[in-house]
Amino acid sequence: MENSKPTLRLSRRSRSSQKNALRTLVVDIGGTGIKAELLDERGRPLTNRARIPTPKRATPHQVIAIIRKLAMGLGEFDRVSVGFPGVTKNGVIYTAPNLGKGWNNFKLKEKLRRVFKRPVRVANDADIQGLGSISGRGIELVITLGTGVGSAVFINGTRLHLELGHHPFHKGKTYEDELGYPTLLKKGKKWWNKRLREAIEDLKIAFNYDRLLLGGGNTKYIRFEPPGDVKIVSNEEGLLGGIKLWQDVDPTPAPGPGAGKLRSVKRPT
Repeated sequence: MENSKPTLRLSRRSRSSQKNALRTLVVDIGGTGIKAELLDERGRPLTNRARIPTPKRATPHQVIAIIRKLAMGLGEFDRVSVGFPGVTKNGVIYTAPNLGKGWNNFKLKEKLRRVFKRPVRVANDADIQGLGSISGRGIELVITLGTGVGSAVFINGTRLHLELGHHPFHKGKTYEDELGYPTLLKKGKKWWNKRLREAIEDLKIAFNYDRLLLGGGNTKYIRFEPPGDVKIVSNEEGLLGGIKLWQDVDPTPAPGPGAGKLRSVKRPT
């Protein structure tokens, strides 16, 4: 049985040498678990990662309550990055296929900004996974395998969100129908791995990618050696995307612990 209490122990190194670092609360909202940890401006962990199971058919109120609980145990922070399993734009949620009701047009960014009184950025979880994993060269396709199937494509580092999971894949069924966690449980690992091999072949033809990055919790069930242009990326790598969401912002923290505004950086034209 899964322990619902987050792990909150702070390492000795984090309490000393990392004490004054800009702290980002990075949150990953998943269909089965909500995870959070604090990272410094270089993406190094300042705390252990904490996790609380996602309630079935989770509502915005339930998810925000869990994020608050996780944040309270992790200490002070200066800003918040959130990965969400659905279509997001400008901090607004438009779909949440593996959560509950109440998410359509929900202003998650604004709500969390009011809760924490800190700057907040929200993006699709596959987009964040990609930001933390890509090389920035060529066509890089990101697929996340979790409760559902997430996707994003990066062209020389420029992000384009996809909802590939809901596109047809095999005999009228979608990628999410065939590769989502419910199907893995129902059909078994051997069947699921066969379908994943087929999906990799199809995606290579469709996107002609230079690299395919596979992330998400269900990558641990992969039982075959992927082709040379396919890489399995860890959740830790994906969390770095929560830092890269802030690339246009000065990484200097405001005076005082976990407080203040962040200055925008003007890019040369």
